[in-house]
Amino acid sequence: MSRTVVKNGNVDRALRDMKQKNMRDGDYKKLRSRQMGYMKPGEERRVAKKEGTKNTRKRERLSRAA
Repeated sequence: MSRTVVKNGNVDRALRDMKQKNMRDGDYKKLRSRQMGYMKPGEERRVAKKEGTKNTRKRERLSRAA
């Protein structure tokens, strides 16, 4: 888990920073996978393929916008 320092009593900013750090570290992804429990290997492959397709589309969309 990441550490975040609250500066000048700005808790909202610190919370936002903490969420961004956790997203970069992949902590939310780990948490979500633990909540799902055991997945069959085939199901894991399907989920991974779906995520890969989603990420590819997102990258294509961003590259076209730039």
